[in-house]
Amino acid sequence: MVGISLYLTIILAPLVASIIVGLLGVRLGKRASHSLTILGVLIATVCSYIVLYKVQIQHVQYNGPLYTWLTVGSQRFSIGILVDTLTSIMLVVVTSVSLMVHIYTIGYMAHEEGYERFFSYISLFTFMMIVLVMSNNFVQLFFGWEGVGLVSYLLIGFYYKKESAIFANLKAFLINRIGDLGFLLGIGLVLAYCGSLNYDEVFSKLSSLSTIVLPGTNWSITTVICILLFVGAMGKSAQFPLHVWLPDSMEGPTPISALIHAATMVTAGIFMVARLSPMYNLSHTALSVIIYAGGVNCFFLGILGVIQTDIKRVVAYSTLSQLGYMAVALGCGSYSIAIFHLMTHAFFKGLLFLAAGSVILAMHHEQDMRKMGGLAKYMPITYITMLIGSLALAGIPPFAGFFSKDMIISSARLAYDNGLPGGAFAVFTVYASVFITALYSFRLIFMTFHGKERFHHNGHHHSSPKESPWVVTLPLVLMAIPSIIIGWLGLEVFTSGEILQSSVFNISWYTRHFAEEILTPIKMVEESFLELPVYFALAGIVVAYVFHKVDGLSAKFVKLIHPVYVVLERKYFMDDLYINVFAPFGRGVGKFLWTIGDMLLIDGLVVNGSAKVVGGYSKIFRKLQSGYVNSYATFMVLGVIILLTFCTSLIFSS
Repeated sequence: MVGISLYLTIILAPLVASIIVGLLGVRLGKRASHSLTILGVLIATVCSYIVLYKVQIQHVQYNGPLYTWLTVGSQRFSIGILVDTLTSIMLVVVTSVSLMVHIYTIGYMAHEEGYERFFSYISLFTFMMIVLVMSNNFVQLFFGWEGVGLVSYLLIGFYYKKESAIFANLKAFLINRIGDLGFLLGIGLVLAYCGSLNYDEVFSKLSSLSTIVLPGTNWSITTVICILLFVGAMGKSAQFPLHVWLPDSMEGPTPISALIHAATMVTAGIFMVARLSPMYNLSHTALSVIIYAGGVNCFFLGILGVIQTDIKRVVAYSTLSQLGYMAVALGCGSYSIAIFHLMTHAFFKGLLFLAAGSVILAMHHEQDMRKMGGLAKYMPITYITMLIGSLALAGIPPFAGFFSKDMIISSARLAYDNGLPGGAFAVFTVYASVFITALYSFRLIFMTFHGKERFHHNGHHHSSPKESPWVVTLPLVLMAIPSIIIGWLGLEVFTSGEILQSSVFNISWYTRHFAEEILTPIKMVEESFLELPVYFALAGIVVAYVFHKVDGLSAKFVKLIHPVYVVLERKYFMDDLYINVFAPFGRGVGKFLWTIGDMLLIDGLVVNGSAKVVGGYSKIFRKLQSGYVNSYATFMVLGVIILLTFCTSLIFSS
């Protein structure tokens, strides 16, 4: 009972706080509103660390239903809880980052309208993500999945009077609906072929499921299910080609950028594939699809970060690239390594977003890096913490991102050596992305914090920037600490194979390779200088410095590669494709279905048609109801004659 109470506390604490502030926030005031929601998330965070201790040290796990939500025939849909190593790690990551974002929001949103509403939203968002992480069945997973999508729609469009914000949240909502259609179809096939939606029951039937093919095709039903489920992950985790919503979601306030793009919504797809690893292990085709999608994100979408001038968009494109790294690890079968990078990325990417928000505050909400420069001496805490986050992002040892990224590169090499389809593409993209990541990360650092002070020429900056208040800088410092040490602490856990021992987080032959090697953080740091990735990262930093230092070099280079630059500036024309091709096509299909299906068939034929038929018969029968007694008497006599005739014929025929 103590365990159940602990788990329910983690789930319900943010929800209760969100409901109270959502309903009574305006009456309670700002201080009470943020205090309640922070308390709720703090309780969930403390309980999450207790769960981590129980799982990791005491080896306590739990998998069971709470109550039956719906019964259809013999099928029971339950609400349940699954707590294992994967759950405990995800809970700590989600609640820790969410807590830092809540505290940070006090300073960042202090003068914004809808202050109480924003705190209610982010607390509700945390609840939905916790439900997703702790689910033990597909129904509950789908509830949390759709919940984070709904709340992200509200948060991205928080500035609802701003046209670009409304466009961005609608774009995110529609793109995610495309992915969620595939996700729902995949869940439907799981129910159809497994007869259950509980993880453990589904996994117990995988051996028989692997021999079944989709009717009318030679495709394994397991492959079809895995690919459809990954389509859902492509939407939530912004994998190519369903990635286009994520950069535009920067229209939302910076705290939610950190929450959505660091540890929660965009990692939901990565978590889902890792959770369903026993199923994905049975389909090399599905793993190859994940590799190619992740590789495109990792390298080709990462390049777009190099040309951005908006400080938040640079960090957003880096998120796309790092999600690609995670997907590549998943595709290589290294599920634990993908979760390792998810964890390290959550802290250093959350740090980078929050630090970018600190800069934006100091610059009076200016986000163009071309109007910054020389901020290091004015904002030392923000500068140092953002530098730490950038070093971790670039994979420079001994920062956290180095360990997880290096393991992903090793996974790609191992996949290539073992002949996994897409292995060569994975190796190319992860190596090339090391250089690209360091380039855009330190381009941001040099443009923002070094060089000439360009903010005095902006027109509306009448005073020098200054460091943000403590409610903003404290979360930066607290996020910077794990950005340094979390890789050292997590390396053994994620490479020993122990994380993969639960029934729903199986070990694959790729991760088994790492479990057989004895790796220590010091050994990895020492050996890293004998490998290419570190030098690729250092080269990216040097190139960023040269382009920053030499006046006019960037303009000359852009002119030299102008056709390529146009393609990059137009984001590979993906937005044009969606807006000018898919959107009109969708509108055309919708208009056709409305005209033919709704107006002609449903309204015209079924609804109005049946009414006309009834009306026609009514006109006929109404003439029989004349109200004259002699007419009724005539009909009665005729009826009697017909009845007698019928009876007489029956008698004589017998």
